[in-house]
Amino acid sequence: MLLFVNVVVLYIFIRLFKKKNSLSYFSGGKWWLTWLSVAVITLMDELTSIFYAPSEAFRFIGTNAIIFIAVTSIIMRVLSSRMVEIAEILEFNGIKGGGVYSFSYLVLGPTVSFIAVASIYVTYVLTASISTVSAVSNGMSFINLSGYTIFLLQISIIWGVCLLNIIGIKENAKFTFGVFFVAAIVFVTLIASGILDLKMENLHVITGSAKTIGKDVATSGIFKGYGIIVVSIASCVLAYSGIESVIQTAGLVKSWKEIAKAYLFLALTVGIVTPLVTALALSSKNIDFSAHEGDLITHYATLVNGAPFGLIVGLLASITLIMAVNTAYVASSELMEKIAHRYNFEWLIKVNRRQSLYRIHIFNAIFFTVIILITSGSQKILADMYAIGLLASFCINMFSLIIYRYFKGTKEIHTYYTSRTGTAVLFVILLSCSIYLASHKPYGTMLWAFATVSFLIAGLRIAKKHAPEIKQIEQTDTPMELIFYMAERDTSEYHLYFIRPQEDLLQDKETTKAFISFFSPRIGIPKKIAENHFRFTLERAGNLYSEILSILYTVNYEFPDKKIVVHFGWPMSSWIDRASIGVMIFSIMKLPSLFPEYNFIIEYEGGKSKSLVDLHIGDQSTK
Repeated sequence: MLLFVNVVVLYIFIRLFKKKNSLSYFSGGKWWLTWLSVAVITLMDELTSIFYAPSEAFRFIGTNAIIFIAVTSIIMRVLSSRMVEIAEILEFNGIKGGGVYSFSYLVLGPTVSFIAVASIYVTYVLTASISTVSAVSNGMSFINLSGYTIFLLQISIIWGVCLLNIIGIKENAKFTFGVFFVAAIVFVTLIASGILDLKMENLHVITGSAKTIGKDVATSGIFKGYGIIVVSIASCVLAYSGIESVIQTAGLVKSWKEIAKAYLFLALTVGIVTPLVTALALSSKNIDFSAHEGDLITHYATLVNGAPFGLIVGLLASITLIMAVNTAYVASSELMEKIAHRYNFEWLIKVNRRQSLYRIHIFNAIFFTVIILITSGSQKILADMYAIGLLASFCINMFSLIIYRYFKGTKEIHTYYTSRTGTAVLFVILLSCSIYLASHKPYGTMLWAFATVSFLIAGLRIAKKHAPEIKQIEQTDTPMELIFYMAERDTSEYHLYFIRPQEDLLQDKETTKAFISFFSPRIGIPKKIAENHFRFTLERAGNLYSEILSILYTVNYEFPDKKIVVHFGWPMSSWIDRASIGVMIFSIMKLPSLFPEYNFIIEYEGGKSKSLVDLHIGDQSTK
């Protein structure tokens, strides 16, 4: 049976490896990774959590973790569908890579994006730290070592991987694919052996877990039952800690569709393997879980197939976990490089002769070492810290997606979009998990809060002087320029058109008309088509309606005797799809009562001119 299963796995891998351009291909003057390459790289990152997440979940909720790790897997698949949607949105806006940072920057602006950076960076720090600790625990599972020796091994891994990155030696896709092949053989063997070794008492543990959960939730009432679900999901979320890595690699693939395929691959591999291995290990009656928190899966493999197989699993765990440490170095350096480029902080990203970001790598190694020192290499404390940053990143992503869809609807993302109601429910669940962890895990909360405040203070100081938006804002027009332009025209009637920047109507240069566009500096200032085209930034006032009010109040104050006609376009979008349109029209309807002496027109002009409100109000407001 085991031989047959392994032969099938071997055949599949041989077919994949022989396939031309299965991992990378050259197109448009650039090398791109395939969905399989990205999926395997991120799978190895996500797979590492199987060596510590089940024991951490068991520590908090006992055998209920058997069911809730499977439930959490389903929730992560729902989350991954939203990640695909975000990848499509970023690609539509010309943004490659950056993940949660790029998306939060696009939607919520630089301030919130620095909070996102803090969450992401804390996640990378703790990925490296907990992977290092777990690598030593699993690799040395059969050897009794002193605490001092264990600490030296942990530090050696951190600084050894740092040195490899500094001198430019990195894992590549083929090496990762090779490790994935070995991991697939080992895990298929482990699962098959575990299933063959199943006894009635193991099944009783699994079914007993399901019955206990059902009874507790059913008899506890709505709020208490929801609380049980939240606590359980929060305790299991570490099992899928690498899921956010896929969208971070979007800059390495040609299209967001590759990201969608990669997430599907993860759902069919890690999404199934992790719950299966967890159920097999936690249902075992022969394990002292308190004595094997650090090497639970390795110990289970030893019980199932003997010490040689346990040794193989332990070595595999060490290799994959060390690869996860390397992933943390690479991903965090790419994140810092993206931020440094955006804010012109060139000294931080100076490279050596090997084209390595050595300063960032050294800073990371110091930070990783400090975290292990502070926590004394405790997997328990590191796991508590890890979950906070992970959930914070998820929450920021989902909140940004809800805001984006509120303003944009689905007009820009016809190919792939998800239910807003589902996204809102997912956000509430993730936020509830974050609140629970923040209130019950003081170490994780303190680290996340410290990192967030530090990045926020440093980021705002940097952004104040180096933000790319500064140049965009400097080119904008001021309300007084509009006033001066109107004052130079000797006419008793003036027309103000509020339009989107790309509107063809701007070719109209009649002097009694002024065309007003609003834009976000994060997207870029539109071209000034004519003398009577005025461009204002949305950053200064907070929302589009308040900007419109500001302009009208200024015009009213300067020209109390002029007849002013204000033009808006006819809304064409579904108000259900783009809720911001309905809110904006509701606000605009109040303008005649505020300016009774003005004429207001909401109009639609056929031909090339599209509806101005539809194309402008939602599109330009990314706040």
